[in-house]
Amino acid sequence: MLYFITGGERSGKSRYAQELALSLSTNPVYVATARKWDESFEQRIKRHQQERGPEWQNMEEEKHLSKLDLSQKVVVIDCVTLWLTNFYTDNQYDLHLSLQEAKDELTQLFEQNNTHLIIISNEIGMGVHAQTESARRFVELQGWTNQYIARQADQVTLMVSGIPLKVK
Repeated sequence: MLYFITGGERSGKSRYAQELALSLSTNPVYVATARKWDESFEQRIKRHQQERGPEWQNMEEEKHLSKLDLSQKVVVIDCVTLWLTNFYTDNQYDLHLSLQEAKDELTQLFEQNNTHLIIISNEIGMGVHAQTESARRFVELQGWTNQYIARQADQVTLMVSGIPLKVK
């Protein structure tokens, strides 16, 4: 089962995803995709891990999600935006190469059997127009990746001001 939860920043996506995971499992897995850019971000990661509680198994993977053994588990992947940033920066802001690598990785991830995946993403294209060419290309990368995930998903939820809206 693939759940896709998307929305704006601070729209309640992570809270909703975690509640969904806990309704499906007493010991869900949380996969963080963020790269530890600096000490303050690392502290933020530790704070979030502590907030989740001991019932969660925490994993970190910057890019290669399909290499994790997630079979027979309920898994929250948080989040696509930070995950894509890792491809985009590693590929020197090459939109098409980043999109292809991300789609290839997602395809392999979706092939894992007996896994409940709950994937969180941002709708960054709904906000202000990006000021730089690189940022505009990233908005495209994010949008196309979100579309790819949504097509594969069994359920798509758009979060608006903490309220889940069922899209699919």
